[in-house]
Amino acid sequence: MLHAKIIDTSKKESIEISKAENFLNQSKFGAIIYFVGTVRDLNENKLVTGITYDTKDSMVIRSFEEIYEDADNKLSIKDKAVFIEHVKGYVGLKEKSIIIGVACKHRDQAFVLSRYIIEEIKKRSPIWKKEHYKNKESEWLKGISLNN
Repeated sequence: MLHAKIIDTSKKESIEISKAENFLNQSKFGAIIYFVGTVRDLNENKLVTGITYDTKDSMVIRSFEEIYEDADNKLSIKDKAVFIEHVKGYVGLKEKSIIIGVACKHRDQAFVLSRYIIEEIKKRSPIWKKEHYKNKESEWLKGISLNN
C-alpha cells in the first residue's frame, strides 16, 4: 500500500502529518514511523531563509513507486504501508518539505524502511533545490551523482 504525491505550494497546498496518520492507520501493522524533513537555517556556513523545490512530478512519483517496490527485494519487507509527500515550490524556514510515514509488522523493519526510503529519494528522485539566503542571494544546489 503506497501513497505518493507531490504537493505544490503555489496552489496553497501543504503537507500535514495528519494525512500520513490517516493513511497509515488504515493498515493492519503495529509499528509506525514518521520522518519529517524541514528547512534548516544554516547550510555550508550560509544563513538559509527558505528553499524552492522543483520537480518533474511524474518522474518523481515513479521514483517513489520504484523505491517502494525495491524494498521488497533489497530489504525483504513485503508487508508494509508507505506514505510519501514532497513539496514543490517555495518552503520557508522550519517548514516541512517532506513527510515519509511507514507502517510495518515490526519496529526494526519500520526503522530500516524509513531510512532506506529517504536515502533512496535523495539519490534517485529528480528533485532540485534552490536555497535562498539571508543576504538575498540564492543558488541551485548540486545533487547526488548516481555514479558516486
